Formats: sequence, structure tokens, C-alpha cells
Amino acid sequence: MTAAHSSPMNPLLQGTITSPIVESRSWVENVTFSEDMPLINVSQAAPVDPPPAPMRQALAEAVSNDVSAHLYGPVLGLPELRESVARHCSATYGGTISTGNVGITSGCNQAFCAAISSLAGPGDAVILPAPWYFNHKMWLDMAGIECRVLMCGDDMLPDPQQAAAMIDERVKAIVLVTPNNPTGLEYPDGLVTAFYQLAQQKKISLIIDETYRDFHSASGAPHSLFSDPDWSDTLIQLYSFSKAYRLTGHRVGAIVCSQSRMAEVEKFLDTLTICPNQLGQRGALFGMRHLGNWLARERAEILDRANAMREGFPQLDGWELKGCGAYFAYVSHPFEAPSDQVAKALVEKAAVLPLPGTMFSPRHGEGGTGHAERHMRIAFANVDRAGIDGLFARLAAFSM
Repeated sequence: MTAAHSSPMNPLLQGTITSPIVESRSWVENVTFSEDMPLINVSQAAPVDPPPAPMRQALAEAVSNDVSAHLYGPVLGLPELRESVARHCSATYGGTISTGNVGITSGCNQAFCAAISSLAGPGDAVILPAPWYFNHKMWLDMAGIECRVLMCGDDMLPDPQQAAAMIDERVKAIVLVTPNNPTGLEYPDGLVTAFYQLAQQKKISLIIDETYRDFHSASGAPHSLFSDPDWSDTLIQLYSFSKAYRLTGHRVGAIVCSQSRMAEVEKFLDTLTICPNQLGQRGALFGMRHLGNWLARERAEILDRANAMREGFPQLDGWELKGCGAYFAYVSHPFEAPSDQVAKALVEKAAVLPLPGTMFSPRHGEGGTGHAERHMRIAFANVDRAGIDGLFARLAAFSM
């Protein structure tokens, strides 16, 4: 027999980390959890419940009666949905966003990939604050784009002045996520505006991912960037319908940008998926038209769970709550071991599955400042108040 021949592999893809969600699932595969202590899974923020019944009924009717729901549609999405997003953004932010500024994507991750692909290629650079959303870092690595890491301070907020010092001719964009994943923090309008003005000055783009916008604690616009009549020269906004309407499996997101950039985004989307998921788009449109009160109740519940995290955290000796909001709490642990070891021990000893900071920041000595080893993300959106009390009890009793 001849030796097996290995076909070539893309070194950029090989050099990209395994998805933290995929990796963390492997930690629980061979662990048996007791009935007295079932697993508390705080690793992922995706809703675990289906969409509300009225939306499911509307989707069922579309499956049965709407032939176009089963066919190719426009690359940039249903015109009615694009128009609804444009109207909603204009009303929310007090700016002028037209239908031509909106593209519907197969989830917000694809919106990010499309935005980056319209901006940068191999050898270019993008500034990404750390702790980062890991799929953002993964796409930059896959695409051969340098990720310039902007380490946040102890307050978990990125510093525009530090970012300014990192910008040269290779930098094409700065990325912000607010409310933030993984920290949960809502970036103040003044901070977002400072980054926007920096991007304007340097003639680069500001990408702002607002996946968790619907769970912002303040009423009114989260920022004022769209009030600038020239916003489209600098700003690219990303959004997800997955969290608002429990449409995770249907993959529906949105990108808001200049019409000239949208023409480039359209090429990218046409090559990847041809069109967004037709049923998912109809679900998103139904949600925008009919589920405002339902979403308000969902928001109130998530904000109450965030308050439960803040209220209960002082009982944990040595632990510190560094950020909390939307779906996430970002915490520091009191142990000498790095966070990835602590996270695995929590699975085995306490039946708790968080994600370690090593999945959101470079390690110490690899450009990090120790954040990775000290911190963890707790995604509490799928845990009610009783479950949060149980989580605190297990964390309080846990030792390495």
C-alpha cells in the first residue's frame, strides 16, 4: 500500500483557532451530570426557545402559501424588510438612512465578513479591541488581515487615544461592539463618538456591531452617529435579528453602509449565499411589524436578569464583576490558575460551563496584559433569577 497523500491545506485557515463554542462543547461530552446538579450552561448567548407563537404561525403560513419563500430572492434581501430596517434606524437614531443603505445578510457574522471584505485584503490591518468577539478575530485571521489588538483597560473600555497611535496606512477600520460581547458593557455615546471622529480624521471606517441593541438599558438612541449627514463616509453598522426574535437558526442580520459600499457588499453576498434565508426574512419582517410589545417584555426580562447578576455578585469572595449588560457578565476569578483551566474545572466540579478569557484576548506574552488568564464570560440570558441564584451558590462553593 502506498502512503496516504495529503492534499494542500490553507495555512491561514489552519492557523485560525477552533471556534470557542465548538471547543467548549467538547468539555462536557464525557462528563456525567447528576440530577441534583445538572449543567448550568452559561457558555453561549443564543436563545434556546423558539420564536413566539404568532411568528411561528406566520412562518407556517409562508411555507404553505407563499411560493416565493422557497425561491431565490434579491441578493440584498426583501425590499420590504430593507425598507423597514431603514425606517426603524432613521427613527431610532434621528438620522437619514435609505433603503439603499441597508442590506440583509445571513446573520450578523456574515454582515461583518461582508463589511471587512469590502474594506481590506491580505496585508491590510483592522483594529480590534480586546476582549474581542472571537468570530471577528477568526475572520480576520482567515482572510490574512492583520488584527491590531487594542487592549482595554481595567474598566473594559477601549481608548481612542491608544487606537490613534496604532493607525498607519495599512489600517482600514476600527471595530466596536456595543453592547459589548463579551463584557456586556454599553459604550457611552461620547466614547463611540470619539472613535467615529478618529476614523473620520484618519479616513478609515468605523464598524459598529449592535447585535444586542434591543437589550440596551437606556431609552433612546444608543449613540448619535447617524445624526451626522455624512455618516456613510465613515460608519458601517451591523445588526442581528437572531437575539431580538429568536431567529438564530434562520440566520438573518443586516448591514447599514453607504450605497457605493453596498454595491461591493452585494458581490460578496451573491458569491456566498445568493440571497438571505427567505423564511427568516419573513420572520424578521413580521417581528418588526407586529412584535414590538413582545420584544419590550423580552428586553425587560433580560435587563432584570442583568440586575440579578449585579445584585448577587458581591456574595462571591475574590470574584469581581468587570462588566454586565445585554446577555453577558465579564468577571475576574480569584484563582492562580489561568481561566481556561478554571473553566474546565468548573465543568467537572461545579457543573458550570462558562467561557474563559483566553478565548477573547491574547495571552500574556502574546500581546496580552493578563486579561485572558484572569477573566471569564458568563452568558446569563438563558438563566432565570432562580438559576442565577443557583449559579452563585455553585461559584461560592467552588475551589480549584
